[in-house]
Amino acid sequence: MDPTTSGRFRVHDRRPRPDIDATANEADGGADTAKTADTDGPIGADGPAGSDRPAGADEWTEPVDPREEDEPSGSDDPPEEFVLVEIPDGSVDPTAPGAAERYDPLYATAEAYEGDLAERVAALEPGYVVDATLAWTDGSARFVDVDVVRETRFRFADDVEGMFEAAVEAWRAVRAEGEAVGSVTTRSNDGDPNGALYLFADAPGSDTFADLRAGRLPIEPLVARVNASRADDDPREVFVLRPAAHEFVAVYVVFDRDGVLAQTVRDTYGLGSGFVAGLDAREVEALDADRGDGADTHVDESRGNGDNDHDDFDPLDRV
Repeated sequence: MDPTTSGRFRVHDRRPRPDIDATANEADGGADTAKTADTDGPIGADGPAGSDRPAGADEWTEPVDPREEDEPSGSDDPPEEFVLVEIPDGSVDPTAPGAAERYDPLYATAEAYEGDLAERVAALEPGYVVDATLAWTDGSARFVDVDVVRETRFRFADDVEGMFEAAVEAWRAVRAEGEAVGSVTTRSNDGDPNGALYLFADAPGSDTFADLRAGRLPIEPLVARVNASRADDDPREVFVLRPAAHEFVAVYVVFDRDGVLAQTVRDTYGLGSGFVAGLDAREVEALDADRGDGADTHVDESRGNGDNDHDDFDPLDRV
């Protein structure tokens, strides 16, 4: 019987499975280019030793077996897998030994399930929290059972244009203090907290966005901090955004997944069903005239990063 693991997991992402063997070959410099598997000698200007290359031919081409020409090559798409992060039972002290390893990702195949389990696995989205049992075979994990607990969503966008001003101004304040990481609380025009914005340096030579998406740099502690501060079990919307014009990556944990702010960010950066897409011109004009509905977002000045008068995030400025 295959060993199993049961627990609560975050579906961090769904992606094509990396070709580990190909990556290892690239790291080793690739195969010996001076030989082929079908020849005993080196390939020179006249082809493999003992070949029948005609004299004066410009290039030697290995003969093709005509039986192989009509055979289907099969799909080149690699199988997909889920990146999972196990959620600890309680809070994790970030200063405790081994704290970082508590959020190490693990991987489960996303394909080749049957029946009801196949439907449940196919419905999983990045960000969902699930109670699951995984079975391990030859180092690979597969779902034996899975149930969705919370439908938080993770959305990733690289090279985004028009990064909202609250993030840009907050990042300038972080850099002015000589820091590489910062966080601020955003608030609506009514003064109600509506999101937690975390900013990470993305200096040349690093790839913070890729590290966050792969789970090498954990997002889970940021979401856990928000959940601990909120008196609800509502699903969140988490946006991981790397702007094209700035050297930082933003992780924006929006408190209400179904609220105006989350819908607007989705619409602004083309990340799924949005808010403005469902409005006609008269409704947009009405919202533009009524800015007291809590749709705007600005940096919480009490956190020390909101002294600029231009850090309002206008959800309609790209309509």
